[in-house]
Amino acid sequence: MTAQPPGLANWLQLCFLGLIWGASFLSITIALESVGPLSVAAIRLFLAAVVLVSASFLLGYGLPALGSKLLWLHVFGMAVFTNALPFALLGWGQQSVASAFAGVTMAAVPLLVLPLAFFFIPGERLTPFKVVGFVLGFLGVLTLIGWRDILAADGETLAKLACVGAASCYAIGSIITRTAPPVHPIAFSAGGLLLATMISVPLALIFEGLPTEISPRSATALIYLGLGPTALATIILVRIIQSAGPSFMSLVNYQVPIWSVIFGALVLGEMVPASFLTALALILGGLALSQSGQRRYGRYPSG
Repeated sequence: MTAQPPGLANWLQLCFLGLIWGASFLSITIALESVGPLSVAAIRLFLAAVVLVSASFLLGYGLPALGSKLLWLHVFGMAVFTNALPFALLGWGQQSVASAFAGVTMAAVPLLVLPLAFFFIPGERLTPFKVVGFVLGFLGVLTLIGWRDILAADGETLAKLACVGAASCYAIGSIITRTAPPVHPIAFSAGGLLLATMISVPLALIFEGLPTEISPRSATALIYLGLGPTALATIILVRIIQSAGPSFMSLVNYQVPIWSVIFGALVLGEMVPASFLTALALILGGLALSQSGQRRYGRYPSG
């Protein structure tokens, strides 16, 4: 399907997608009130897998062909780097850092893709705009973590690094998705969620056991995480890319961190340090510079 100039429906879908993903970091913090980080990842993946695998079969896409070992290798890579690992890292990190912090780190994902694409995507060039944009965004990430805390080994710094690690996982996942053999994105995502669930559920049971007391507030957050930013968002993402193209889709990267800051402040009463806003300006500035006239691709970050 050839992408058309974005219309009102595309803009509404894009704004809704940014809202869904932006609220995911708030929801992770709420879910952590009564569930461990591995269990948060496992439950949201299980719910999302049930919904998306069912939807994929109902829509006639099913799962990727079982006979394609190379394709399923990419599905496994996506399961690890786009779902299981970053979800666990975000959950662990958000036990110690604000949800707004985690959301702002996600703005760095497209910037982290740049050096990876240069090495792993044939024909990808590092233009001067991309290099300067990457450096500017990297300075923003350092500002976000705290220049004086970079070498510290305390729990909060490690939690911050875990969130940055999650962003790095999403960047790796986008390269894996970009280099995968041709397959419908919903089938590909459904397969990835299924494998991620098979990875995350046993680990959660081994290290955290079966959750016994989940508050209604945390349960609501978990249901939202599974059905909203993990399942529904994938379907909306595919529709936007098919109708308006990946370049238009990349605009969501500017919305997610802003919504995460707004939700964190309004719902959780999180204070927004000046360093957050400075870091966000640097990262978004680097993102705008690096994406000037460029086409983005692959999966996009969700918390």
